[in-house]
Amino acid sequence: MEWLTATACEQGRAIMAGLVSPIDLTDAYLDAADRHPDRDLIYARLTPERARSAAIAAHDRARHGVRRGLLDGVAISLKDNIDTAGTLTEAGSALLADRVPDADAALVRNAGLAGMGCLGKTHMTELAFSGLGLNPITATSPNALDPALAPGGSSSGSAVSVALGLAAASIGTDTGGSIRLPAAWNGLVGFKPTPGAVPMAGVVPLCARFDVAGPLARSVEDCAEIFAALTASRAPDLTEARPAGLRLLVLDGVPFDDAREGPVAAFEEAVEMLSRAGALISRANLPSVAEAMALSPTLFAPEAYGTWAAHIEAAPEAMYPPILTRFRAGEKVSAPDYVAGWITLNRLRADWAASVAGFDAVILPSAANLPPDRQSLLDDADFFAAENLLTLRNTRIGNLLGLPAISIPTQRPACGLMAMGPAGGDRHLLRTARGIEAALSA
Repeated sequence: MEWLTATACEQGRAIMAGLVSPIDLTDAYLDAADRHPDRDLIYARLTPERARSAAIAAHDRARHGVRRGLLDGVAISLKDNIDTAGTLTEAGSALLADRVPDADAALVRNAGLAGMGCLGKTHMTELAFSGLGLNPITATSPNALDPALAPGGSSSGSAVSVALGLAAASIGTDTGGSIRLPAAWNGLVGFKPTPGAVPMAGVVPLCARFDVAGPLARSVEDCAEIFAALTASRAPDLTEARPAGLRLLVLDGVPFDDAREGPVAAFEEAVEMLSRAGALISRANLPSVAEAMALSPTLFAPEAYGTWAAHIEAAPEAMYPPILTRFRAGEKVSAPDYVAGWITLNRLRADWAASVAGFDAVILPSAANLPPDRQSLLDDADFFAAENLLTLRNTRIGNLLGLPAISIPTQRPACGLMAMGPAGGDRHLLRTARGIEAALSA
């Protein structure tokens, strides 16, 4: 087996069986990353000493039969807005240049307790405020399927590091789609947990009410195991997860408005595969979705700008202009409108929960578009703005409604199927996603 492109769980089982050493795996990943021609576009920095120290400890535990769990000894990458003690963590922004945190983020400590080592920090969209993955300020990672295309963001380097075999999995963050989009556009599984499920202390914020960290990996099982590690909990049992009998609701309406032919065709093909595998498919257009989406400008940008205004206005010239414009849009929203928006959104969340209570998951295309050409985005600010809004449109539904959501690859490149579960139902969603994955990979 080619271990560097095996799933994280396959690697963990191989370590358990003595087929491969964590030290050899880690050294192979570090060597592959260091030799890759796009290393500096994917990794902001490698952390070889940290990675090797974790691998040696995992090797010793395996030798003495005291492994901490399935992922003990597996080497992952981390998005560069997740604090690692003594290592630069700049969140893709010149505003945070030379920032070195004193302590690991809480989720990094949890990953370490599970035995996972950190290979390095990956490039990302500036302050995590774009779904396209374009960052002329630090670096833009190449799309793993076609380097001329946008990689998806904001967890761009996280996705590409896994897709190109430079990490077993990665931890990213998601505020409006930043895990699921790069996962979909690079052929991976990306899981956004329910906000609050993963400890966020030590993660550079964008919009703290929406921000959540989660895994980008090669399988649903990987995501389930990593989620368990990050939350210091037990992973859900996926062994009997099947597509037959799943109750799935196709969300009509908003997700298909102005959607491009490729993602829609990929999604409908996937729905047909699920139906043939025994899933019970219904369709509905729920009015709470359009009402919630209309609140986006009132809720996201004001919190983002309120969080970063002092840094931004001290050096606005240090930012990529389209991202600066997105932040400054938050200045125009009044405090009463912001508060009223949250009151309305909480009502809509309750309406949604009542409407979908009988389903295992709500499904829709992960993105309404395919990855656009990078150079075209750089050349045309209006094109950047329009594509960014369309890119984030479908994923943002789950963020607004406070739901866990996961993107699973379809049979077509760069096209994902997204499943959304009930708030707090992360473990059930992962079981459902494993059933969907089984049908789509058959």
